[in-house]
Amino acid sequence: YYSIRFSPPELRQDLAVLHAWRHQLRAILDDVSDPGVARLKLQWWREELQHTCEGEPRHPLSFALHPVLARHGLPAGPFLQMADRVDDEILRRHPRDEAQLAGTCERDLGALFDLASRCHGIDDPDQIRAARNLGAFCGLVYLIRDSGALARQGRTLLPTDSLSSLGLSPERLRERDHRARLPELLPDTARQARELLEASGDYGRLPPFARIRCALLATLLRELEDSEFDVAEQRIGITALRKLWLAWRESLAA
Repeated sequence: YYSIRFSPPELRQDLAVLHAWRHQLRAILDDVSDPGVARLKLQWWREELQHTCEGEPRHPLSFALHPVLARHGLPAGPFLQMADRVDDEILRRHPRDEAQLAGTCERDLGALFDLASRCHGIDDPDQIRAARNLGAFCGLVYLIRDSGALARQGRTLLPTDSLSSLGLSPERLRERDHRARLPELLPDTARQARELLEASGDYGRLPPFARIRCALLATLLRELEDSEFDVAEQRIGITALRKLWLAWRESLAA
């Protein structure tokens, strides 16, 4: 909300539509328990994207998306990457190592940051890469925050190599005693997130939405570290007022 609220007024609705499209895909994971049905719904959205690109939208959200695609010349690739990420989670395809985990986050929030940057007229490959790295950074922080809830559902995205080194697995993390060992795993994920942030270089040239989201997630990461990653049975966050203050301050930094 805050990253869009402090974006240029003429772009707020377009950015909201992009976020809504991703939300529709991610909602499948929460709303549909049968993998077969979930994949059918996901495929419908893939086909709907194609119809929208061809100027024949059918869904109310697609009618809103169509002019956004045309106005900014957005490619279909990042949209499909977000869909593929949902498909991986439906099929419980867990990343094997840190490299695959980073790729997982880049093809989700990184793809969204890619599209949002293009809405701001950015097409420089280095800046797009920086935006995708920032999206991946944010994705890793969200993963740390939500790792307890995801583990209870058997949906953890932590690398299987790291889990195996501790005698754990996504299935075993469903059990409270094993889930209590998450603080042993998450410092490595936090380190990886900071490395992605550093790899983004001078992201101060990126639009407010990216800088604000990054400022909020960097603050959240510090809170998670201060709690010693005590997320197995609780969800740690920052207050709405603090988010507003951070977003406002970052919006003035441009």
